[in-house]
Amino acid sequence: MTPPNARRDAPTLATVGWFALLVLATTVYFFGLGGQYVPTNGDELVYAHIARVTAATGHWLPLASELNNMRNTKPPLLFWQAMVASDWGRNWQLMALRLPSLIYTLLTTAGIAFAVRGITQSARTGAMAACIYLAFFCTFRYGRPYLTSAPETFWLFLPVLLYLCLSRRSEASNRGKTANFENNRPLAPNSINNNAIYLIVFWMGVGLAFGLGAAYKSFALIAPAAAALWCAILFSQPRFEWRFTIQTSFGMLASMLIGVGFFALWFVLDPDPAAVWREFVVGENAGKMVDKLGWWHEAIHGGSSSLWAMSLAYVENAGLMAFVVPGLAVAGVGSWLRQRRLGLAFNLPPHTIILLTWLAVWLLVFSIPSQRSARYVIPAMPALAMLMALYWDRIGRAWFFASMGLMSLALVALGRVAWVAHELGIASSVEMTLALVAVAAAFVTLLCGMVKPAWTRACTVAASVGVFAVFNLVVAPLDGPSGRYTRDVSARLNQANLAVPSNFNAQFERFEFLLPGNRIKGFDDDLMLKGAASTQMLNDLLQRHDAVVWVQADASQTTAPCLPTCTVIAARWVVKERHRAGEITGANLWYPHAWLFNREWLLTR
Repeated sequence: MTPPNARRDAPTLATVGWFALLVLATTVYFFGLGGQYVPTNGDELVYAHIARVTAATGHWLPLASELNNMRNTKPPLLFWQAMVASDWGRNWQLMALRLPSLIYTLLTTAGIAFAVRGITQSARTGAMAACIYLAFFCTFRYGRPYLTSAPETFWLFLPVLLYLCLSRRSEASNRGKTANFENNRPLAPNSINNNAIYLIVFWMGVGLAFGLGAAYKSFALIAPAAAALWCAILFSQPRFEWRFTIQTSFGMLASMLIGVGFFALWFVLDPDPAAVWREFVVGENAGKMVDKLGWWHEAIHGGSSSLWAMSLAYVENAGLMAFVVPGLAVAGVGSWLRQRRLGLAFNLPPHTIILLTWLAVWLLVFSIPSQRSARYVIPAMPALAMLMALYWDRIGRAWFFASMGLMSLALVALGRVAWVAHELGIASSVEMTLALVAVAAAFVTLLCGMVKPAWTRACTVAASVGVFAVFNLVVAPLDGPSGRYTRDVSARLNQANLAVPSNFNAQFERFEFLLPGNRIKGFDDDLMLKGAASTQMLNDLLQRHDAVVWVQADASQTTAPCLPTCTVIAARWVVKERHRAGEITGANLWYPHAWLFNREWLLTR
């Protein structure tokens, strides 16, 4: 499975097209960055809460929280980033918190493009790899919110990018000895110029990158990153050599010690290191290695946490590009079988071995803990994007057609939601029109890819980015007047005791952005039952608080349930993000009125 010979591309229409798509994808990622409904998960608000409360103390450490057993959930670098970005809470906006994550994502994207261009000497292929990475749903979902995935991905994958670039540099300096691009093996950093200082700087740089990645997420990430890089360096060599293996092992060991040492500064700087050990090391990390039902039971019958589900982690992370992932694997196996039938040696280029090893080791390592998730292998997704770009033309068209089918379904669903939002008065006619025009443009892109074989692959990536753009346009009205409280409403409350619904970790934190300047207390909105029990609960909350935020259980009702014994201060539309089993059925799937939109009331007695 060998990529085409390297060549320098002249500026062609195809090259310009890929760069234009890269600009469009970057714009889509920036659009709506501060919105309420950016694809994410509930952990974002947990981290935001800890950052806000810690900033309010005026100290970097210890981390602070109003939640029981939820303080040292992540290393402090993640929270310090938010504290600095928000000017210590004085600019408490989601846009400010999320912007560093997006910058990290774009830095990773640039590194992918630069590395692939160095491998292929093709600017077009480099831009293609960057677009593929931005077309993954996991990048769109976890590469923008205030989470840990974007910075950890950048820092942990950086040594791979560095090694690839140094290897190409070494190859260029030795081009007189081995000029064949496809078969040349990269020289390891250990042998470049035989410079001891150079080696020390390289391994120190790797260790610092490991430490920074761990300081955002966990010291445990050093193990898969180090194992993957060690294997990648050794496997990409033309032959086994004891001396080189020992040198590389000592270098990697030194990098790991530097990374762990950097992470360990948390224990030195924190006034309460015992709490860090108890809450983070034991609670957040060691706890994931233990399962009451047994490792094998969880591995086989664990549902989304089983080995079977974990084996599809890369497919799941690719999202709308899901079918292209097995297409890449089939292309590789097919190439191997053809070479074997012809009696030829199957020699993979070193950069392919490096990227494949990175993918394989990450998947293997994170299949060991009893708690498994596709999110854990997100730092390996840049390698997948690079492999796809390098062997893009080898992947069969049928796999792209299958992904186009997924995109078509997504576009139909989003178009229907945009239409219903207009019917409910959430979106204006202009907003609905813009969303539907974007849907139509994405469908035209899909149609072009289906009709013209030469465009199939590029149109698949473009359509995936188009789906993200449509999503942004569909949810944009909810960040306008119909989905937010006005400044006048916030000023009217001012330091009020405010009860808000919160049925997940720190979900009450979203009202720090919506209704700032109040004393917010969350209550379990799963208790908001229909009928008399619901009315009684609301009345009790109104008696104990200055104001209550209440979500209407039945979206068809247009009046607050407590009238006339309460006063409506304001109302807005919200998206129901968590659904119980049976709420969405085949009968109501076409009617988002029944399961997607709800009315939220701001009430006082």
